[in-house]
Amino acid sequence: MRFSFIHAADLHIDSPLAGLGLKDKAVAERFARAGRRAVEALVAETIASETAFLIIAGDVFDGDWKDVGTGLFFVRTISALHRAGIPVYIVKGNHDAESVMSRDLPYPDTVHVFPSNKAATLQLDAQRVALHGRSFPHRLTGDFVQTYPARRDGWLNIGVLHTSLDGTRGHEGYAPCSVDDLKRFGYDYWALGHIHAAEIVNRDPWIVFPGNLQGRSVRETGAKGAMRVTVEDGRIVEVTPLVLDGARWAHLEIDVDDVDDEADVIARIDAALMDAHGAAENRPLAARVTLRGATPLHNRLIARREALQDDLRAGGFRIAEDCWIEQLKIRTTAPQRATAISPEAETLDIDAMLREAAADPDFAATLERLIKEIEDKLPKELRDELRKADTLAALSDDARALLAGALS
Repeated sequence: MRFSFIHAADLHIDSPLAGLGLKDKAVAERFARAGRRAVEALVAETIASETAFLIIAGDVFDGDWKDVGTGLFFVRTISALHRAGIPVYIVKGNHDAESVMSRDLPYPDTVHVFPSNKAATLQLDAQRVALHGRSFPHRLTGDFVQTYPARRDGWLNIGVLHTSLDGTRGHEGYAPCSVDDLKRFGYDYWALGHIHAAEIVNRDPWIVFPGNLQGRSVRETGAKGAMRVTVEDGRIVEVTPLVLDGARWAHLEIDVDDVDDEADVIARIDAALMDAHGAAENRPLAARVTLRGATPLHNRLIARREALQDDLRAGGFRIAEDCWIEQLKIRTTAPQRATAISPEAETLDIDAMLREAAADPDFAATLERLIKEIEDKLPKELRDELRKADTLAALSDDARALLAGALS
């Protein structure tokens, strides 16, 4: 017998896309629909490929719903699988654990949610498949995997688990375990969730993260989707990525080493953006652009960053309506040979001016307060990034370049 199933995880329906709402509300709204489009694509692919069943390994939702429309959307969409006679098997993860969600909506009887009080086994007799899984009762961090049942001999055994695994992949430690822990169960396939980067961790047995269905920020670049798993005569013979995302994120690193013409910088960015949009295959694209290299334009780029960013966004719209520059970052350096400045500026000691400002306690207190206010308004992943950076040093460097650029 030959059949296939689809393994998805981390749908995070109606999760806000980090950063876009701060820039342009209209653009953010267009991108916000991408998550729902990805769920619809998942269901359409499951039906079109006559898949035997669908597994969702946690985090269908991004937390408690802001309104019932989020839940109704999922019930409406998943009901198409019920009408097609395709069962769905779900575990709840840390974002939609029972302690997080205030309510549920009734699913069709072909949608099976694993219990949270203990691990359970659900059978598909026609395919001789035994699925073992457990939902999170709360934002779990302790022992969890040990509660899973023993394999069923003569059946294809699949473990469904929302986990950070060994904790080395940059996500918080939920249901931690090792590859060896999973191997000891003797299951044929572990359908994992929680890690947003797709990865085949192991092939004997198969231990697989499909990644999230839709990238949510510039930290989640590239194609996103699920995994199609093909079974023949009771053995898994192939695991294939499915691209299902409704929008795409990209991070474009542009080398401007020794470039001394701003028009050349813009041309390089436009070319990279055009390539990225083509790779996104007509999906909406949000790209972060980072300029690197030693260039005599360094001070000017710092001084003109906002204006240059606006020009680049206008250029993106010339490529496509949904081609958006999420942010322009200037990570260039000035060449060792100092850039010429105007004669009247030569008498100014910019470093001394900055030191004097930094020594002013009122100025320092105001700066710290502003940084804290900005930090409190940022999404968690951006707050973490800000805390890692030496913010005051970076601001001082930018201030120096801004002054020099203005005086050039």
